[in-house]
Amino acid sequence: MTPYTFLLPLALALYAATAPALEVKITPTLESIQTLHQGRPITIQRNQDRDNRVRPFYSYTSRPCPPFCIQPIQAAPGVETYGELEVLDALARIGQGDDTVAVVDTRTPQWPKRGMIPGAISIPWTEFDLDTREAAITDIFVPRFGVQTQDGKPDFSHAKTLILYCNGIWCSQSTNAIHALLDLGYPSDRIKWYRGGMQDWEILGLTTVKAP
Repeated sequence: MTPYTFLLPLALALYAATAPALEVKITPTLESIQTLHQGRPITIQRNQDRDNRVRPFYSYTSRPCPPFCIQPIQAAPGVETYGELEVLDALARIGQGDDTVAVVDTRTPQWPKRGMIPGAISIPWTEFDLDTREAAITDIFVPRFGVQTQDGKPDFSHAKTLILYCNGIWCSQSTNAIHALLDLGYPSDRIKWYRGGMQDWEILGLTTVKAP
């Protein structure tokens, strides 16, 4: 440690206090949030370039249905639909060390490589398409979602609240994952759905990261 290392936090705090306010905010009183992505801190804010445009991929309007059909406002009974502010609140909690909630990118692997929500974990919807609850307990519930077991049966009392998303209101990957989770016994009140997904996230100019 150098003699001046202890000054770094003070310098960062002073910079934050004197940094100009962002023009493009999330809400009138919220400029950005901090979360953790793969163990590293990252700031989520809106793009400050007022000439910025959504990436071309997310501007297409007329994909064939099926499979790209308009999704309902509720993915399944008992599953709450989330907007961006609710997702950001969860990501801020994750950034503060809250391990009772997880944001899950349910898209197949090529999609997160183009961009994903910081703080989310990538679990393709196909991984939830399991034949038995026993496989779900062993492969997903216990190691990833905080589910405990008692006499070989899942105990969801400490299970994480999951916020699932995919590409947008025309994408069924997250709804497929939600229905699979419900079929495997995951409680509906522990599942949330970010219906707008990456398309709405990108339209709002929010920060993205690319999966490895």
